[in-house]
Amino acid sequence: MDLDKFIANVDNMIINPLIGFLFALAIAFFLYGVLEFFMNQENEEKKTTGKSHMIWGVVGITIMLGVWTILSIVLNTLGISKSEINPEEGTVNLSE
Repeated sequence: MDLDKFIANVDNMIINPLIGFLFALAIAFFLYGVLEFFMNQENEEKKTTGKSHMIWGVVGITIMLGVWTILSIVLNTLGISKSEINPEEGTVNLSE
């Protein structure tokens, strides 16, 4: 197996599922914070912890959406679509 195919396999089998998992984890962390905040209205310490979880969940989601948006802008600016990128061959076919 050459290096390009190895990198393509790592991307398809590890990185892409990991990104989806981390996004789901950030959403779950945010929702846990919401639940913790509303279930413990009488306990200020738990409410503060819930607020913290919500804030860090939103920070994680924002960072991931920001990276995704920047990547999309760069690809669109350069005129590259996902179908033009072939990691197995190590080529990028630019539109004429």
